[in-house]
Amino acid sequence: MPTGGATPPDPTDMQHWAMSAAKLQKMWLDFGAEQSGRIEPLMARLADPARWPSPWNLWAGDWANALPVAKLESQKALWDDSVALWTSIARAYNPALAPASGEPTAELPYRDRRFADPKWREQPVFALIHQTYLLLAKQLGAMADDLDGIAPERREQIRFALRVITEALSPANFPLTNPLVIERTLATRGDNLVRGVEHLLHDLRQGQLTHTRPGAFVPGENIAATPGKVVYETALYQLIQYSPTTAAVLATPLVIFPPWINRFYILDLNPGNSFIRWAVAQGLTVFVVSWRSVDASLADTSWDDYVRAQIDAIDVIRARLNVPAVHAIGYCVAGTTLAATLAVLARRGQADKVASATFFTAQVDFELAGDLKVFIDDAQLRMIEGLATDGCLDGRYMAATFNLLRSSDLVWNYVVNNYLLGDEYPAFDLLHWNGDTTNLPFGWLRGYLTDLYRDNRLVVPDALTVDGTPIDLHRIATPCYIQAGRQDHIAPAGSVWKLTRHVAGPCKFVLAGSGHIAGVVNPPQSGKYQYWLNPDDPQTLDEFIAGATETKGSWWPDWIDWIRALDDATVPAKGRRAPGGRGDPVIEDAPGRYVRQR
Repeated sequence: MPTGGATPPDPTDMQHWAMSAAKLQKMWLDFGAEQSGRIEPLMARLADPARWPSPWNLWAGDWANALPVAKLESQKALWDDSVALWTSIARAYNPALAPASGEPTAELPYRDRRFADPKWREQPVFALIHQTYLLLAKQLGAMADDLDGIAPERREQIRFALRVITEALSPANFPLTNPLVIERTLATRGDNLVRGVEHLLHDLRQGQLTHTRPGAFVPGENIAATPGKVVYETALYQLIQYSPTTAAVLATPLVIFPPWINRFYILDLNPGNSFIRWAVAQGLTVFVVSWRSVDASLADTSWDDYVRAQIDAIDVIRARLNVPAVHAIGYCVAGTTLAATLAVLARRGQADKVASATFFTAQVDFELAGDLKVFIDDAQLRMIEGLATDGCLDGRYMAATFNLLRSSDLVWNYVVNNYLLGDEYPAFDLLHWNGDTTNLPFGWLRGYLTDLYRDNRLVVPDALTVDGTPIDLHRIATPCYIQAGRQDHIAPAGSVWKLTRHVAGPCKFVLAGSGHIAGVVNPPQSGKYQYWLNPDDPQTLDEFIAGATETKGSWWPDWIDWIRALDDATVPAKGRRAPGGRGDPVIEDAPGRYVRQR
């Protein structure tokens, strides 16, 4: 028995077991017949290694050759550590010393939250399985750290490959080595496996891992529901203006440029954590760009087009409200693009169109960029090009990539809970957004990965030209507010910090607790996390942290105080400040059509 509390199946229940087996068989047969000759394209590519580009096979297949596992001393050390571990487990479960609860008499040497449930420790066989796995994972990681004579980027690729493979091979991910799955299967007489296969087949049909309950969220109803109007659109984006909730608003409006990877409503998930709704409540006239998920008609979209779109949106707002300038926010890749936009405007003598620029987890210097750099070499770029169709990269590939960066949390956790244990999915707005993918123009993506991530040309004055204008970030004199997440693995704080070294104007750096999403989406009423400020003039992130003052809670109030300190003039919230009124034709209600297009 897997655990002391489990009971064996009653022979009278065999009919139920047989029904569960029959259901499983029928589901697989039906799926096979349904998919015959028309396998979902994305799944067909990922499931057939023969169709992967050869560089990927090389990268995925030769990582073991670089490890010192074949060395005699490495093998001896691994054997000695294994024997010591098995001996300690045997002693811990000595029947003469074990308590009635079945728990070991001593602490097991390795801990991991995947094995936190007591059932992993109640029986020695499962303790031995998961402890041996953790030992092997630790040893392989140490071998990767000790590699000599290889390039740093190659070492990071090997570390990443090892982490992905060892996380995939966790005993928690297999039904016969996971005591929780065995116990659930016995208790439900196989019903959990039936539900799990239903979930698996649903994901195979849609070509994407499900994280949240399907149909739980609908844009404009219970997500992306802040009232507003689409006041302008092009083939690439819609411009949304939100309805004011205060009698007076700041004279200088705000435009937010979200990333075109996923949807804009990461900043408008629900009323309780919506940055957009909160900013409106602070008396800002808020505009947001909703990017279109590209198709073949937009396959030639380049970085120049995104920069032109930002300038276009700024000019449309200025003309619509008859104001000289706007405040601008750029998030992630849109923040990188905003830096290029500011440099273009500065070179053209039009820098005064932007009163201030705020950067959410945005990088311009990619020397210390995050985990995505493991995908940036010629072999990986050829692999990505092989996945593009009609000049576009299916957004599900990017979703799979970001999931792999945290595969234990975003892949295998759901395999265990929803495929093996048969649990139902939660209704979680953030996870819904995470899976609401957008297609990307491959030409833009290739240039972004090569020019910025690989060659780091954005920080070299005039090395890049956008819309016919050379880019020199040092020309940016616009006041900047730069936010980074201390635990961000996509845009590490050390990389975001470098933006402060490349602009000429005044800048304020804030280091927020948590990561790429939670570090940004942290409303004041949540009471979560903290942020750090340093009023001095530190030259490095380490100096900033050493002299920083920690403040509990959200950094949003600090940001709005910074905005008001730049210009606190107000105007009545009427006329075109309230979109859709008399004499103000609009296109449609927020959140618009583009956010719903696949």
